[in-house]
Amino acid sequence: MNAFCRIVERGSFARAAEDLGVSPAFLSRDIKLLEESLGCSLLTRTTRTMSLTDYGRQYYDQVQAILDAVGQVEDRIRRQSGEVRGHLKINAPSSFGQIVLTPLLPAFLARHPDLEVTLSFDDRIVDMVEGGFGLSIRVRPDLPDSALVTRRLAPVHQCLFASPDYLARAGTPKTPNALNKHEIAVFTLADDTTYWALSGPDGGHVLTPTPHLRVGSSPVLRDLLIAGFGIGPLPDFISDAPEAGGQLVRVLPDYELPMRHVYAIAPMRLGLDTKTTAFLDHLRAALMGNG
Repeated sequence: MNAFCRIVERGSFARAAEDLGVSPAFLSRDIKLLEESLGCSLLTRTTRTMSLTDYGRQYYDQVQAILDAVGQVEDRIRRQSGEVRGHLKINAPSSFGQIVLTPLLPAFLARHPDLEVTLSFDDRIVDMVEGGFGLSIRVRPDLPDSALVTRRLAPVHQCLFASPDYLARAGTPKTPNALNKHEIAVFTLADDTTYWALSGPDGGHVLTPTPHLRVGSSPVLRDLLIAGFGIGPLPDFISDAPEAGGQLVRVLPDYELPMRHVYAIAPMRLGLDTKTTAFLDHLRAALMGNG
């Protein structure tokens, strides 16, 4: 049942086999045995396409509830025994994944040696079910309502930064409007590349800066700012280290861009099982400074 559902959700024997850790040939044989036991075809396969038969659709719709019930029983037993095992496939933004998640993995896997983790980085929103992900981490101001299980883990502050060399050369802006006279660099996939909503002691300021440089990576943006190219926004998990080391200086330190949050997202059908909960506990402790 689980193999069949994964094939339907992934739309491919090869991708489902990769998720389940078996060969496509093994999976194909497994489905053939399932169809023989039911006395009907569940999938129509050609060299290019795969689709559900009417019986396949009925079977898929009804066995999901069975799998959910089995999963809840198994998860309850694992929680009672303290066992964390299986395969957890995680998707996260590139910068957050590299800077925050990757350093956490060795200690987490050492604590749970029977668990396998696949970590995938993508700055664009992905379809979790189609991608076979059990957990997605997103850093956003908010999330739209959806049929997904979401948890808000920690706040992310975002401020403007520049290098000491740049400020010595171009001057330090004293007011938000003074930013219009400076070189500006932005992250292309951010929500606020066309406007900045700064909040400070004198209220809010909405600016429409003209970026001189747009880059598709927050760590690259950080490095360019350190090298002396203008002023740009960075989240605290990227800016903390270079700011502490004096490589970057906070510009207009009394002002902040809108706060973002680290969200954990899981498909509703899978929910937050034992392995997902264990990882989120580990991540939350690290984000809150207790890891």
